[in-house]
Amino acid sequence: MTVCAIAPTAESEDEDDDGTPHADCVITADGSYAARLARAGESWFPERWTLGGPEPYAVPLPAHQPEEPGTEVHPMADGRVLIRRLVQGRHVFSLLYPTGPGTGELPLGAVECREEGTRLRLLPPAPCGERAYALAVGRRSTTLWLVAGGAFGPQHVAEIPGRCSGGVWLDRTGRILALDRESGGCTKAIVVDLERGGEVSPLLQIAADSDDRLLLADPDSGLLLIRSDAPSPGEPRLGWGVLGSTFPVRFPESLRLPGRTLTPFAIQPGQVLLPENCAVALRLDGPFDSWVGVWRPAERHLHQLAAPRGWLAGSGLWTRDGVLRLPYATEAEPCGVAHVTVPRTTGPTSTTPATAPHTTGGTRPDTTPRTRADTSTTSDTTTPMTIPTTPLPPPAPEPPTPHRPITLQQALGLLVTN
Repeated sequence: MTVCAIAPTAESEDEDDDGTPHADCVITADGSYAARLARAGESWFPERWTLGGPEPYAVPLPAHQPEEPGTEVHPMADGRVLIRRLVQGRHVFSLLYPTGPGTGELPLGAVECREEGTRLRLLPPAPCGERAYALAVGRRSTTLWLVAGGAFGPQHVAEIPGRCSGGVWLDRTGRILALDRESGGCTKAIVVDLERGGEVSPLLQIAADSDDRLLLADPDSGLLLIRSDAPSPGEPRLGWGVLGSTFPVRFPESLRLPGRTLTPFAIQPGQVLLPENCAVALRLDGPFDSWVGVWRPAERHLHQLAAPRGWLAGSGLWTRDGVLRLPYATEAEPCGVAHVTVPRTTGPTSTTPATAPHTTGGTRPDTTPRTRADTSTTSDTTTPMTIPTTPLPPPAPEPPTPHRPITLQQALGLLVTN
């Protein structure tokens, strides 16, 4: 792979699929902006949503020609939108911003993947909102790139042995990144320290031959959402643990729905040292449609709600006081946000319905929630393991005298084993 100067030409489609449904809209970590690829007739164009004000609004950012369907967009904290286009075999990056009636574009450079079959995709927004990263997955290794926010163009960060997928930030500064690495026939979550040159350390190892993936994490509470086949080989299940706990990972029966795919996409922030109280939003995919699930570790119950009409599936965010904000777009209302409150249940089998969504942005869509009760009382499945107990370290100062360097695993105590 090489970093190249750019010369925009025709785009072509390049869609990445790591097995997890991707969201139709990408939201910054602080919830102030979002970006998506919108469609007008047969033409695709980037669109920026402003979510931090009293009313959401969208700003189209069309270029001189329509975008290809596989184009990726990524919101930045300053309101600009990063775009990745595939141009003659190179991944070209630019920052888009509104300029009156038109669209301004700041070229950043390109990454060329010379190994045949290598796929490149953007990682979820960094917590700081000032940088953006991409993952290039080859046959035997994965390359991490800083594609926006560096001193000059795309910069090589690390080369990681094995094929990596996923991407979850474990801290609020954008230093510690968790990835799922396929190696030796199994997939295990690992940790990459970006301030130590991409130093890698193990994170999850529930069983020696299990596939253990990290789907979502909340730095405030330490809550982790995990998908693993350790409790039932051949059947990946959703589980939860706590960063810093010695208790086993639990695999709730309420998160086990045959014939449906459950994907967590947002955790309620601000619940410091209270992971059991965090509300988790999930995307539920069935044979014909998608809807919303809300679950808390303290409750053995999954609230299932009809999604707002036009929901940008898999996207949303929680406020600190427990309101779930779901962006949607319809022909009548191209930019709207539904607000859903799901009260805590009083027992493991309670079926208290959510409050009706309050919407912002204009005409109210058909968003009346329908609670599909999950009244399972089957006890949770637990799998013994140890979750990391130490907090993330600050950047290491320069030592006054030479010392033997320690590994990230030693520094963080992040190896999770039986």
